[in-house]
Amino acid sequence: MRLTSTLHIQVAGKSMNDSRLVTERNIWLATTRPNGKPHLIPIWFCYVQDKFYICTQDSIKVKNLRASPRASVALEDGNRPVLAEGTARFIDRPFPADVVSAFQEKYQWTIERDGEPPAEDKTYNILIEITPEKWLKW
Repeated sequence: MRLTSTLHIQVAGKSMNDSRLVTERNIWLATTRPNGKPHLIPIWFCYVQDKFYICTQDSIKVKNLRASPRASVALEDGNRPVLAEGTARFIDRPFPADVVSAFQEKYQWTIERDGEPPAEDKTYNILIEITPEKWLKW
């Protein structure tokens, strides 16, 4: 059996040109628990103006990011991976209009109405923004 090495390409800069960042339904989000153990979950996301946005409810990932804002994200496709490492921050209401529109267009999901969670879904009320600082693609 012959093993071949995999080429890992680090892309400089905070921007990545890959249409899947807009079209993929899910992204893998990796955070670190306060005890140092990793936490990895697939989740809906939108990529707007070179940043990842995740709308969620209070959860383990939220607690982890409040304790340590470092995060990694990866597209689901393991054959053509795109990964980013970055810093997360929590966005206050009103949420950015372009992000609200992106969630509506991509998932037909209203994450905010008139600066408040929609009456039909008040559980998902936390918006996380992840700014990539390092990209990996191979």
